Amino acid sequence: MKRALGMIAASALTLAAGAAQAADGAAAALAETALKTKTIGFLITDEVWGVYQTPEAKVECPEGLNQWGPREQFKALFPEDGTKHTLVEGQLAREAASWFPTLEPDRFPFREAQGKISYGLNLDGKVKAGDFTSPEGETGIDNQLYRAIGCIEEYRGPTGILHFLVNRYLRDFDYNRVMFEITKLDDLNNDPDVDVTIYRGRDRPLADATGNDIIPGGSQRVDARWGKKYVQKLHGKIENGVLMTEPADISLPHAIFNSIPGEDSIQGARFHLKMTSERAEGLLAGYSDIDKWYYQLMHSWSTHHQSYGQMSSPSLYKKLHQLADGYPDPKTGKNTAISSALQVKFTQVFIQHPTKEVASKDPDQKPARH
Repeated sequence: MKRALGMIAASALTLAAGAAQAADGAAAALAETALKTKTIGFLITDEVWGVYQTPEAKVECPEGLNQWGPREQFKALFPEDGTKHTLVEGQLAREAASWFPTLEPDRFPFREAQGKISYGLNLDGKVKAGDFTSPEGETGIDNQLYRAIGCIEEYRGPTGILHFLVNRYLRDFDYNRVMFEITKLDDLNNDPDVDVTIYRGRDRPLADATGNDIIPGGSQRVDARWGKKYVQKLHGKIENGVLMTEPADISLPHAIFNSIPGEDSIQGARFHLKMTSERAEGLLAGYSDIDKWYYQLMHSWSTHHQSYGQMSSPSLYKKLHQLADGYPDPKTGKNTAISSALQVKFTQVFIQHPTKEVASKDPDQKPARH
């Protein structure tokens, strides 16, 4: 019996070693192909707003998470004391307050994230009061969006429902096929001059047998028709295996609930990604336009769903403007954007470009019948 168990264990080790060798071989082959073609592509697989968390949120939310969500605020505004309100005076009025928020003082308490540590980048090149320090020790981190959403349960992982569903929809909805391609590539570890182009893809990601892990080596066709607006060119460099791009204004397709089309618009955006021939992981940081960010949330995440995590849209809108730290309006001087950071993961893909004959139209479109 012992001999049989020993043989099984030895076989398992042999198989594991063989799998590791095969994986190393595949990675080497991808690296060789990238250097030979001077090109490598990546597809986004995970995306969440950077929220630094400590056990039980004791550091960043010492008073606890936000408790005044849509249901709680509605009950306080319209108590069951016998007073009668019409549908227009009550429910519709409160829903209108979410779609047409004001900057009047909030009637309800709002708990913003505390602490000195946050994910993000030093976007303005300065170290100021109110800035964070990254988990790795870099000072001057700009991520005021974290202060606004850090104590809202929906944005916290792994149980926050919005935190969970964003990545599910990112993979399930074709609308969300964001990818980028590095060209002029001479070295995967150090290259002072590379071009980065963002595209939208058209195909389902290649997954492993579980369906959970998106594996490298798949292919993605460029959406040259409906995704033309998302073709955006950046410039960057690679240092010690980290891709860093120069600031640029970008928009990424983003649908959450029911695949309702939306966008993430980030001004002065830059990638900071630790990269191998198979994966890329890190940050996409910049300044999120407040109104676009807010209405993207409203279009894709109803008041009903916001209630799951005690997220009040009118209160959040006020806090976003209170914490805004970028892109002042030329007339009023008030900031219109808020520093933010997306934690992102990408998997290597082979990007297939359309031929010149069909680059301006949908390759699958059939001739119209008259």
